[in-house]
Amino acid sequence: MASSEQNLEDFSVYSHLSDEELLHIAVDRSLSDKLTHADVDQRSTSVPSPPSLSSESRPVCVQVLPPQPPQPVHVQNCANPPTALSQFLYKSIKREFSPIESIIMNGDAEALMDLVRKQAGCLNESNSEGWIALHEAAHYGQLQCVRILIRADPSSVNRCTLRNETALMLAARGNVSCVEFLLKHGASVNVVNKAKETPLFIACEHGNADIVELLLRYGAQVNLTCNQGTSALHEACRYGNPRLCEMLLDAGADLKTKNIYNIQPIFTAAQHGNLEVLQLLVQRGADINAQAGDGASLLYEACKNGHVAAVQFLLDLKADANRVTGSGLLPLHVAVKNNHKRIVSLLIPVTSRVRVRTCGISPLHIAAERNRDQIMELLIESGFDVNAKLSSEHSKMYEDRRRTALYFSVSNGNLEAAEMLLQAGASPNLDTFNPLLIAVRLGWMDMAELLVGYGADVNTRMPTQSSTFPSAILLGMESLSILKLLLDHGCNAQLCFDCPYGLKPHPANVPLRRPIDELRVSEHLVPQRSIQYCEAISSTSYSRLFGPVISMLLDYVGHVKLCSRMIEVLESRSDWIPIRLKAQPPHPLMQLCRLKIRHLLGVQRLNLLHTLPLPVRLLRFLCYDVQCSLTC
Repeated sequence: MASSEQNLEDFSVYSHLSDEELLHIAVDRSLSDKLTHADVDQRSTSVPSPPSLSSESRPVCVQVLPPQPPQPVHVQNCANPPTALSQFLYKSIKREFSPIESIIMNGDAEALMDLVRKQAGCLNESNSEGWIALHEAAHYGQLQCVRILIRADPSSVNRCTLRNETALMLAARGNVSCVEFLLKHGASVNVVNKAKETPLFIACEHGNADIVELLLRYGAQVNLTCNQGTSALHEACRYGNPRLCEMLLDAGADLKTKNIYNIQPIFTAAQHGNLEVLQLLVQRGADINAQAGDGASLLYEACKNGHVAAVQFLLDLKADANRVTGSGLLPLHVAVKNNHKRIVSLLIPVTSRVRVRTCGISPLHIAAERNRDQIMELLIESGFDVNAKLSSEHSKMYEDRRRTALYFSVSNGNLEAAEMLLQAGASPNLDTFNPLLIAVRLGWMDMAELLVGYGADVNTRMPTQSSTFPSAILLGMESLSILKLLLDHGCNAQLCFDCPYGLKPHPANVPLRRPIDELRVSEHLVPQRSIQYCEAISSTSYSRLFGPVISMLLDYVGHVKLCSRMIEVLESRSDWIPIRLKAQPPHPLMQLCRLKIRHLLGVQRLNLLHTLPLPVRLLRFLCYDVQCSLTC
């Protein structure tokens, strides 16, 4: 039995901590200890979480090395003696072994022989997991102990644990000499555990070619599968050992065996980018266009995981780059998604543009959503349509019903990507919500300037917020600089003053959508009547901005009449009285002339004002440079 003394070697390190802090450390260490010793104990079953259909179903098991013998305990004196909580901290990570387990772990053959001579009952007594001494010896790879125990009781060679594991299964993880000895002494080579795994399966899972060779020599069946339908060849392909695969194939392993996810061994090799194994399987007749249950192909998996050499090999063999998965994606889509630029460049020439269109989603959408700027540049240079729209099915996955790659880039705040798309001819006016509304709503001045410079509709409306005026004016009221940008580029301020109530009493304000709902399409939102600008700007959330915003709007309109609600709000503050006077006629002739010239040019040509053959001062006046006047 291991010593019960406490290892107080570093108590002084924790002496300054509070009990609460020590408790947190104790819990963390306790959890860490359980994970660290899970394989050493071999007392818990490794249950894989359900993978995606295009992923290998077998869990990765780690080969366990025999632990070192227990080290002597060193107690260090310290100024602060350990508290009860500190003692719990170390008790929680204590690892205790039974006497027989300690003997076997240390390979103490003499002590084990003494027990055999005394006919100790502990040798064949099983613990709570059904393990006897032979299982321990096989697990730790102690050949001398295995020999002693088998000679003492030959009938125990095929004794099973509660998981139906024999000593051969435990040794098959990596101890060749123990495996050979057990086989020579009658160990069943095709026994299966509760997961229907054979010793051959386990040996392939751990990539041990010497053990596989031994098992095959003793008649191991190569095409038995575990409860997930996975064969030994699947495991050998995952491990990536060509010699292992070749031995299994020579012994009759079936290339077409499928697991419960419809995955063949070659699919596993492609998933893990094991090129030599791929080459071997193709030489033996494996199908390079095999697909998993979810429609993913070998090429798709190699592209997803970034295995350039495997992708090149499959393309050289004319693997179909236009096979879609069940979700309608091509290998090109997943290569873009996972940022494998080299693979994208390999796939572009062999990917059908017609097939891309029928998928309902362009690689450009994925590149924009994931901020894959370099790949986006590559796709644009290769001629992919920058105005491709998401299909309705894909668009409904987003609350704002986005459709274009430009929308993705704008919503991500990716100025460089948005500029790249616009320069390539992307239209800023194709989405349900104009991307300009996002930039305005979030106060992104640079993005807004970029979009209006490329013709974004400054008079666009939101389908979720019915109004009689441009929605951008409502969203831009928090920033006067953005509001001025919109007005400079032709946003129709006149509509803000067209109130049907005039000087008559106004009805109660209609509640505005919450900011979170402004750019969201929902079937549950109740339709509203059209909101007047005077209602919107006089609401509580915008009332503090009323005066400055109205003053700016008046610079972009001619003769207008303020409605009773606007007059009421302007009169509520003495410093806003001049703004009301500003609205009264007559307006300066120069302002009326400026408005007339801008009206004749039209919204779409306002960006061309600077090209007119006019004096610089006049151009600056027409562009609302407030620091300039014709009289200066």
